[in-house]
Amino acid sequence: MSKQYDMESDKHYLQLLSQSFPTVADASTEIINLQAILNLPKGTEHFLADLHGEYEAFQHVLKNASGNIKRKVNELFGTTLRDSEKRELCTLIYYPEQKLELVKDSEPDIDDWYHITLHHLVAVCRDVSSKYTRSKVRKSLPADFSYIIQELLHERTDDNDKAAYVNVIVDTIISTGRADDFIIAISHVIQRLAIDQLHILGDIYDRGPGAHKILDMLDGYHHWDITWGNHDILWMGAAAGNDACISSVVRLSLRYANLATLEEGYGINLLPLATFAMDVYGDDPCKEFQPKITAGSERLDDKTKRLTALMHKAISVIQFKLEAQLYERHPDWEMQDREMFNFVDFEKQTICLDGKEYPMTSCHFPTIDPKHPNKLSAEEAELVDKLHHSFSVSEKLHKHIRMLLSHGCMYGICNNNLLYHASVPLNADGTLKEVEIYPGHKSSGMQLMLDVGHIIRLAFQADAAPEMKKYAIDYFMYLWLGPNSPLFDKAKMTTFERYFIEAKETYEEKKGNYFRLRDNEEVCDRIMDTFGVTGNNRHIINGHVPVKVGKGETPIKANGKLMVIDGGFSQAYHKETGIAGYTLVYHSRGFQLVQHEPFTSTEDAILRGTDIKSTIQIVEMSARRMLVNDTDKGVELRGQISDLEELLYAYHHGFINERERKK
Repeated sequence: MSKQYDMESDKHYLQLLSQSFPTVADASTEIINLQAILNLPKGTEHFLADLHGEYEAFQHVLKNASGNIKRKVNELFGTTLRDSEKRELCTLIYYPEQKLELVKDSEPDIDDWYHITLHHLVAVCRDVSSKYTRSKVRKSLPADFSYIIQELLHERTDDNDKAAYVNVIVDTIISTGRADDFIIAISHVIQRLAIDQLHILGDIYDRGPGAHKILDMLDGYHHWDITWGNHDILWMGAAAGNDACISSVVRLSLRYANLATLEEGYGINLLPLATFAMDVYGDDPCKEFQPKITAGSERLDDKTKRLTALMHKAISVIQFKLEAQLYERHPDWEMQDREMFNFVDFEKQTICLDGKEYPMTSCHFPTIDPKHPNKLSAEEAELVDKLHHSFSVSEKLHKHIRMLLSHGCMYGICNNNLLYHASVPLNADGTLKEVEIYPGHKSSGMQLMLDVGHIIRLAFQADAAPEMKKYAIDYFMYLWLGPNSPLFDKAKMTTFERYFIEAKETYEEKKGNYFRLRDNEEVCDRIMDTFGVTGNNRHIINGHVPVKVGKGETPIKANGKLMVIDGGFSQAYHKETGIAGYTLVYHSRGFQLVQHEPFTSTEDAILRGTDIKSTIQIVEMSARRMLVNDTDKGVELRGQISDLEELLYAYHHGFINERERKK
């Protein structure tokens, strides 16, 4: 009786399901298919964080799957190929187009090379495709070579009956002049199948010159998601029209002498800023505003460095004024103590902070009225309007921000792993801290993340209530540097002090309780409990703060329950950390934390076969190989199987009639 009642209540849903599986045979076949998929090995997940515009290093780590492809090549050809040959094969897989040009210039017997190389590539492709269904592999194959690759993957040369068949296929690829195209195609398939899902734990933007290139690359990537970082939020705020965020984005670009993303990537017009800076600060040494020179910007001539410093100071002064205006408009943020120009004695050229007076290294501020220090001059206001317009009409910027919105959120949960960029605000005793999102509304833990995510999306919704949308746009600045922001979680951002005060005691940015307590296993368990993360092998994975390996810090904390994988891609951090950061690979046999040394260049990788030197740490290995059945996807598939079994019951007992298949 109860089964019949359930059937009646679910009948509408089952009728919809029957449109996809109109017969008993169709439903049964799908159940068999899904049960088989549950018993395939778990797909490999790849975790990266804090890319910071370093496109070349990101591209290489993505192409080599944090050493996963090299590992498979070594397993396949351990003693049958020399190390130099395995290195050449890996380079070919990473950069097939460029490597082929070099090979054809130097190889005396290209047909022989083609024959050997094609067999090697097919072997690697067969290995990386072994954990997927034939259907999934087929969908990832290029149309031109789909049939040929399928045949080569599923026939083996060690089968005497098929050896001639396989060899003829390879010979014909070569004789018809398609070898290059085939090598390029199958190399991209290997890259595609080596990683099933890519997780980015925030901060694509700032410091490096290629954030826009990273997002262009992600636009064509098969399966990726992002938990937003504070630098991503800053650019999202700029795209939403927050003028303080716009000025901060421009200031950071000038600080690192990196204008490629702004000018070349997004077409932001900085000529008005250059003209303004030369007019207003032309006689100012601007010594505090000399750009940080890293690889790629070391070729700047003195004239360009000088202009960069002038622009850097001009936009910084504007930024501090605009920030102060926001703090005045939102007293609930409790950040009036960061209205820095209010504490400057322009006659004495000093500043009073926390009751102590400090001399200013420079006090040349021709656009400041001491009686109204946070008011923009007429010329500054005009410049801000022009920058605002430039950001608002950049189609590519808005396309990339839409990508971040559609692929991203404040946190993610995947296969018993809790992902977020920086922190979950905590009280001193390790309990979840209630944070005021807007006047009268407080939340903590998971609800805080959900509320913040809701406000971020409001800023881009055309039908949002005007007052709420205006607040949402302002709120990006709080998320960037607010003390209780889960993306910042420090007492203050001491940018002003670092520019204008010599006393280093003023530079301290005291971190929130989360960073003090995140090595506590009980605290990590409490955080995972509030997010509903379950399982015996659950973890928190985040980035944001570089791991200072040179000072003995470890990325594995709380007895293995928390892993910090700040990618360290930014060259500005390499001296501080001693390495180029970490990435994480989670495959069917467990977790591998990969420690990287700095990437030299794509040119080196292609010409000399250099790879990122990586050290693999086994974080956690499973007693048995994990299957799809053990993952979130397994939960989803078991639900589908249950629904299909209900449909079969309905067919067998006459609650729903089978349909005719569409011809």
